[in-house]
Amino acid sequence: MDAPHAVGESERALPVPAELVVSPLPDRPGVRASGEITAVTRSPWEDALAELARRHTNVSYVELSDVAYIDVSGATALAATVMSLSAGRVVVEHPPSSLPRVLEMFWPNLNRIEVTPR
Repeated sequence: MDAPHAVGESERALPVPAELVVSPLPDRPGVRASGEITAVTRSPWEDALAELARRHTNVSYVELSDVAYIDVSGATALAATVMSLSAGRVVVEHPPSSLPRVLEMFWPNLNRIEVTPR
């Protein structure tokens, strides 16, 4: 039987990498994300936005109520996607408080993104 021992510096648990889960909205065109949108999760976020752009007609929705954080690169991917659309708008619902501030700072005249607060 192993004797109990103290957890040393080398045995501490490593931080869990950020996770992002993105899925289609069941009742309207768009996506729902949960987790964090950072450099670590950029690829699935950009993939989801590319799919959103492919399926976009007039209004698409991005539901972010379960997103804890979105960094500037995640906001940039969203803004670039919206600017690439030929028409219509994207409604971003319940984003983290940083997103509206970043959008206003870098894209103040991007009226094709409509943000509904938390």
